[in-house]
Amino acid sequence: MPQSGSDYPSQDPPGTRLAIIAESLYLANLLLVPGFAFIILMVIFFKHRKETPPTPPLALSHLQQTLSASLWAGVLLVLVNLFIVLMGGYSGPNTWMAVIIYFTLCHSTLILIGMFGLAKALAGKCFRYPLIGRALPAGCKGML
Repeated sequence: MPQSGSDYPSQDPPGTRLAIIAESLYLANLLLVPGFAFIILMVIFFKHRKETPPTPPLALSHLQQTLSASLWAGVLLVLVNLFIVLMGGYSGPNTWMAVIIYFTLCHSTLILIGMFGLAKALAGKCFRYPLIGRALPAGCKGML
């Protein structure tokens, strides 16, 4: 569908499609097919990180952000499981408290950040994940 107004570019910036794929895989890793989507995201990241010609900064930034956030999500999950084991195991009374707090605070925040990232990718703009994101590539400075 054509966009109205003269402020919009006639074409998407280079790397928009790959940025959308990266953000979608990040959300799929958190919501639908954990592990499988992460492996696909890793394969795409390692394929495009040192590609010739270089991957567009928009795509590279979204790939880096989603991979970093996925790794942080895995670390948080391991820490919650470690906390559960240290507090008496999975049959202990604190298990459900830890699970509910994790899903209420951590998991939902990671999903919300991923949705913001997907919206930015759809708009053809770079996005840095708050707190857990990596620095943006040099070519992204004008695409925020």
